[in-house]
Amino acid sequence: MAISLIDTLRVLSSFDPPRGSLRAAPWEEYVDWAIAQGLAPLASYNLEYRLAGADAPEWARDRLLSIYSGSVNDNVMKLVNFKRTVDDLEGRKLLLLGGAAFADTLYPHVGFRPVLEIPVLLRRMDVDGFAGYLAQHQFQPESEGSAHGAAKVVSDGRTPIYLYADVLGSARREEVQGIFERALPMKMYGPSMFRPVLEDMVLLVSLEQAREGYQVPWLSFVDLRELVTGATSMGGVYSRPLDVAVLLERAKAWRLERALYTSLSIVARLFPESAGAVKPALPPLRRATRELLDRLVVLPASEPGKMSHVRGSERLRRLLTGQ
Repeated sequence: MAISLIDTLRVLSSFDPPRGSLRAAPWEEYVDWAIAQGLAPLASYNLEYRLAGADAPEWARDRLLSIYSGSVNDNVMKLVNFKRTVDDLEGRKLLLLGGAAFADTLYPHVGFRPVLEIPVLLRRMDVDGFAGYLAQHQFQPESEGSAHGAAKVVSDGRTPIYLYADVLGSARREEVQGIFERALPMKMYGPSMFRPVLEDMVLLVSLEQAREGYQVPWLSFVDLRELVTGATSMGGVYSRPLDVAVLLERAKAWRLERALYTSLSIVARLFPESAGAVKPALPPLRRATRELLDRLVVLPASEPGKMSHVRGSERLRRLLTGQ
């Protein structure tokens, strides 16, 4: 019996994959797609160490394993170098986002979650100062505000660092201040590095996905799955149930109810086991709004290769992000 691409995704992106044969999986389609979506390292680990190969073809296992090995080495190099760079920085409050904040809190092994770049959220007044500090450590400007809405992008030729400020817009600086006040210390990176609390991080991931029009690597949906379900495979700062009341209150205040609904609905479709955690956290939108978002975003974004810029997509993106 043939196995669909979605079923293959669900098995190989699980932290507790069910045993069984994947001989009939669409390997020719899956391997290239999984590599592009950032899913290959976790898939390879599951195949090699949890599923005893699962009858996958040798060529597919070899290719995925090479990506896994490279991801482990690349992540360690980037994160160790970043730690050396910021470890002595004092008197600041900078918030790590993305893979740099997730690799050690959501994933059982640092190599499972590729860290392609290091996003940092900081106050607008700290952008130039931190960029100047990084310049002393061979991180030079790459572009000004051209990469994913970042205020600045610097790189040492191996690791781009995206510097974000005013992520909720200039009219909601008080809400952004709250993100900083609630942030949790990341002592492994020195006294100036922090990460957002769970509910804030769920909203920030949803905001990022919405701003990209949900044309994001599917690894982002695995991140959100683990955040929403309380990172049950770990014992870190995100390993707790969501405070749904707080989440919904902040989503309303940040005008991200539509983005949160859309992101969580995609996660529930991709990973049915998350539905129990997702359902209470869905904002109470009007039925017409839910149906519009389901049709234009949730359904196409839940099918590999189906999501594309729909007519009026820029207007839809503004609608999702409260702009």
